[in-house]
Amino acid sequence: MIAVDTSAIVAIAFNEPERQAFVEAIRQADRALISTVSVVESRMVIFARRGPRAITFLDDLLRLPPFEFVAPDVAEMDAAYSAFVAFGRGSGHPAQLNFGDVFSYALAKVRGLPLLYKGDDFAQTDVRSAVTI
Repeated sequence: MIAVDTSAIVAIAFNEPERQAFVEAIRQADRALISTVSVVESRMVIFARRGPRAITFLDDLLRLPPFEFVAPDVAEMDAAYSAFVAFGRGSGHPAQLNFGDVFSYALAKVRGLPLLYKGDDFAQTDVRSAVTI
């Protein structure tokens, strides 16, 4: 089981170089949990860059097994705030996690899961990566 961040979904949708590694990690996972916050953030990014037709691709992708939507619970809400304080923009930490990032971080940390993500931000935190690229 893995947690999935917006950055991985966007990389898949835009056919970025990491796409195949991310698709394979999702295929190998029995469950791929994604925060409902990340789903909204993914829709916003993809809509802004490619318009409404691209949202159909995203929604079709996220309906496939093993994806499961997870609404943040109280533990994840608290973990997201703690992540903001420790690693968020304005904290002085080099990770500079944004609003969506802290919810992906919280989902992974509270549930003890590796996180599928693109970029260096999460690598500067204590969350485990779901892939090595």
